Amino acid sequence: MNLLVNAGLAYKVYHTSARGLPLGAQIDIKKFKVLILDSGIYQRISGLNLSEFIASDSQMLINRVHFAELLAGLELIKSSSPNAHPELYYWHREAKSSNAEVDFIVQGKSGIVPIEVKAGTKGQMQSLFIFLDERNLAAGIRLSAENFARYDKIVTVPLYAASRIRTMLP
Repeated sequence: MNLLVNAGLAYKVYHTSARGLPLGAQIDIKKFKVLILDSGIYQRISGLNLSEFIASDSQMLINRVHFAELLAGLELIKSSSPNAHPELYYWHREAKSSNAEVDFIVQGKSGIVPIEVKAGTKGQMQSLFIFLDERNLAAGIRLSAENFARYDKIVTVPLYAASRIRTMLP
C-alpha cells in the first residue's frame, strides 16, 4: 500500500477525531481508507463496465456508492492548493457498536466542514447530523445526484460540482 501511495497512485484518507483545528493533528495513522487516484483503474479492479454503470438504476450496482465516494474524494483532492499536500480526512464515531461515519472532513475558512456523499437522490444522513450535533457545527455538505439546495443545516451540492466545494466552504 505504501508503495502505491509513494508512487502517487493512491491517497490515504486518515481518520480524524475532528474536535478542533488543525484536523491533521488529530489523526489516527492506523485508521485510514484509500482512494485510488484513477477512476479507470478503480473501475477495472472492481470489474465495472462503465456504460452499464452510468446507465443503471442506483439500486442495481452495489459499487455505485463507493464509486461516488471515490469521485468526490478525487475532486476534493484535485481542488486543493497545488502548493500543499491535500488535507482530506474522514470521521467515524468511536463509541462501541456505533457505525456512524462521515465520508470526508475538510477545513473551511471558518472551521470544520463535514461532507457526506450519496450516490443517488435519497439516503439518510444520520451520521452527518450526529457529527454536526456533537461538534456543535452550523452546517454540513451533502454531495449527491440532487441539484443545488439547502435543507436546514445541510447544503446539497451535485456530484458533478464536487470540485467547486472548496470555493464554497464557509
